[in-house]
Amino acid sequence: MNGELLAVLEHMEREKGIKKEIIIQAVEIALASAVRKIVDLKPGLEVKIILDKDTGKIRAFAGDEELKSGDFGRIAASTAKQVIIQKIREAEKDVVFNEFHAKVGQIISGTVYRFEKGAIIVDLLGKAEGVLSKREQIPSEEFRQGQRISAYLCEVRKEPKGPQIILSRAHPHFVKKLFELEIPEIYEGVVEIRAIARAPGERTKIAVWSKDEKVDSVGSCVGMRGARVKNIVGELHGERVDIVRYSEDIHEYIAASLSPAEIAEIRLDKENKKAVVIVNQDQLSLAIGKHGRNVRLASQLTGWNLDIRTKEETKMVEAKLSKEKTPATQEEIKKETPSLDGLSGTGEKTKKMLVDAGFSDLNAIANTTIGALSQIKGIGQIKAKKLIEGAKKLISKKKVK
Repeated sequence: MNGELLAVLEHMEREKGIKKEIIIQAVEIALASAVRKIVDLKPGLEVKIILDKDTGKIRAFAGDEELKSGDFGRIAASTAKQVIIQKIREAEKDVVFNEFHAKVGQIISGTVYRFEKGAIIVDLLGKAEGVLSKREQIPSEEFRQGQRISAYLCEVRKEPKGPQIILSRAHPHFVKKLFELEIPEIYEGVVEIRAIARAPGERTKIAVWSKDEKVDSVGSCVGMRGARVKNIVGELHGERVDIVRYSEDIHEYIAASLSPAEIAEIRLDKENKKAVVIVNQDQLSLAIGKHGRNVRLASQLTGWNLDIRTKEETKMVEAKLSKEKTPATQEEIKKETPSLDGLSGTGEKTKKMLVDAGFSDLNAIANTTIGALSQIKGIGQIKAKKLIEGAKKLISKKKVK
């Protein structure tokens, strides 16, 4: 058995990357346990096993006395092998855990191995399996068995069956790491990624800044004829990527974050990190974006609550507020800028979506267009028309009163 055991140890070290010393230690502990169970020893005697790494010879000691070969030989070889294999597997799991734990926060590649309850099980070069759950996948993406796949390594957990490797293609840092791999200026630290906001499968906004005035941060990321960003978009299967120039000037930063919309004016409430963004009527739908996505991502990117309004809407509000008001008539101001209460067809969920998209009162809805309103998720053109008509009727009734 000695020669066979040495061959196993050398194979594990060579093929699995487990150091021979670790395996020998595991074997000695396992055999000591087996000796205690089989050999009749006095209570309290400590069993020690010594395995010669050069010859494979095994010696057993109980206290200071070496066990005779007859006693030690009663240990069944098959039992020893089973315990040894178990210990080797545990050591192998630790090697896998340590290897992938060191790669947390990086992009790793593998092949699609199988599909399991909506999750994609990824074969990581035969060393381990990664799990790409349904929620960590990009919506509408489809993969087939055997297809190569890249993902962001989020976490490695120790489980009884072995390390569980959690992957993601929906995480914002997946896009961030793609930029680091694709853009040399980012990898070298000349250009920095300051913020990122993402709606997986739809749109990502990423803010970049250059340490060197001679290096254009946005131009570096776009590349010649858009080649660099095209490669990233290709890996994301067509997800739109907006590259925004970061600025310490919050006016410039907010304006850039709402690209491609053109901004007329920005009014800041620095204490509450809120901003009223004023645009021309023809820029309203661009600023808000489909289903309110553009303004929502811009808000996440900048960390500011953004309220999009048209010039016309702003003028109306200002005209009303410019009238002299005494403290006793403050309630009239609220009446002249009516809330969404009473507007037919708006539950709490719809109201929240309207407010998030910049339509915080009846005036905002009454003065917008069907096209702009229908960009909000769940609101089609028919419903948008009804909301606008309803808002106008409520405003008229309040004026009559």
